[in-house]
Amino acid sequence: MTVAVHGVGTSHFGRQPGRTLTDLAWDAVREALADAGTEDVDAVWVGTVFGAPGVAQRVLHALGITDVPVVTVENACASGTTAFLEAHESVRTGRYRRVLALGLEQMSTAFDGAITPEPTDAEGLSGLAMPALYAMAAHRYLETGAATLEQLAAVSVKNHAVAEHNDRAQYAGRYTVEQVLASRMIADPLTLLQCCPTSDGAAAAVLAPADGSPDEVLVRGLGFRSGSLWDHRSAHVWGYDLVAATAADAFAQAGTGPDDVDVFEVHDAFTVGEVATTEALGIVPPGDGGAAAAAGVTAVGGARPVNPSGGLLSRGHPLGATGLAQVAEVVWQLRGRAGGRQVEGARTGLVETMGGGVSGIDGNGCVVAVLAR
Repeated sequence: MTVAVHGVGTSHFGRQPGRTLTDLAWDAVREALADAGTEDVDAVWVGTVFGAPGVAQRVLHALGITDVPVVTVENACASGTTAFLEAHESVRTGRYRRVLALGLEQMSTAFDGAITPEPTDAEGLSGLAMPALYAMAAHRYLETGAATLEQLAAVSVKNHAVAEHNDRAQYAGRYTVEQVLASRMIADPLTLLQCCPTSDGAAAAVLAPADGSPDEVLVRGLGFRSGSLWDHRSAHVWGYDLVAATAADAFAQAGTGPDDVDVFEVHDAFTVGEVATTEALGIVPPGDGGAAAAAGVTAVGGARPVNPSGGLLSRGHPLGATGLAQVAEVVWQLRGRAGGRQVEGARTGLVETMGGGVSGIDGNGCVVAVLAR
């Protein structure tokens, strides 16, 4: 059975401590249900990382969604896309007819700054926070000559500029490479404007069997893996191999490849993350990710548009909601309704979300989805 996305919706993304998770979820779910032309779903999968026990049922109760199965999943930054994947599988196998995937997170009330490392993990106990982990990846690119400081900064310039056309994004602005590099140092060599912000938000999608309706977007391929043991025999930075393997699964299922994709939404929690991911996905050759960003190849209007939403760097990164916000962006792009950030003629899109934080493996999990009109 072919499954389609029939409706999507999101809240505004940003630091919103004055709004509840129910408020944020209401924005996303109401829009997604209206977009799908329905008021009822048969089951709900909810992705969240730091939500309290029972948060999914409390939020859905407030939205009037009760008496249906509700499953909460946590898979680091890929929680929202994991919920999307499981919702898809429940429809594809005929378990349910119409399913809601919801991602939500309110980080502004949970953390004062960066996410606190997990003390039960070996690297977390040592204080290794995610900015430091990505900073080491950035140093690897710099030391091997695979990217320059200016090329890393170009990713931030690109994503902040296109976010001016996304009224739901947390941040936007016209910056120069020099301004990005001069912003406050967070984890050398990554400066403030090269790091995603603390965010609150929600995003949702309604999935059901494809029925030929004009606005449906088909799910052509899905890949889902957790990281393999990472013992530094790999020549690549952390997360690269996981993304490449997961993408290969999704492309094989879709019967397509990166050259057939018109628009990409990828996990750019830090500038080096987008550089490495564009290479791992096969969007550009290995070692060309930084140069491609600097040359405009991955900009809207370029040959391989990446993160027209502004990405995590600019749209924001409320962990549980991020993957479904990426899905929503690709759906809008494929429908031709992305306004000033529209990728002209987009018919096939890809979503990639990768989360990590457990020492010894190449990332907690990664989901790659190939969507098409």
